[in-house]
Amino acid sequence: MLKLDYPEADYKKYDSDCPFTFEINKITEIEKPKGQLQYCGMNLSYPKLKGKIHLTYLGVDEKLLKISLRDAQNLTQEHTQKAESIKPIAYENENQNAYGMVYEVEGDAASPVQFYITDNEKHFLRGAVYFNAKPNYDSILPAAHYIKKDIEMLMESLHWKN
Repeated sequence: MLKLDYPEADYKKYDSDCPFTFEINKITEIEKPKGQLQYCGMNLSYPKLKGKIHLTYLGVDEKLLKISLRDAQNLTQEHTQKAESIKPIAYENENQNAYGMVYEVEGDAASPVQFYITDNEKHFLRGAVYFNAKPNYDSILPAAHYIKKDIEMLMESLHWKN
């Protein structure tokens, strides 16, 4: 019988070069794009799970925030062709000035979890989980749930640098 054994999550603070900090699982590896000094994005890689959280940060104003929110929702909706359902889960933490949405994508879509978080003023962070495997919902579900817990920790522990 198949037994999937994931390590218990142990978190540490990640103080990025970007204008935010958050807690990451100690099993993740940070991958920053080479040669893109102005770009503020990264991948949180899970080598043993063959998965990654692709993070993209944008400094925004009111106009770009509206565009970024629309784009994040549209990118998630593009998965409806392969998804059985998309469950949105709202996130709000007034103490940290952080508001967002997590989308659980059920079905054989390319990304089983997507999210964004913003301060609704000048910061916008978007993330999407991808696995280095053909999308098979039943097979990746345990790993997707494991990584989703890390996304929840990322959102809960996120602090914007001003």
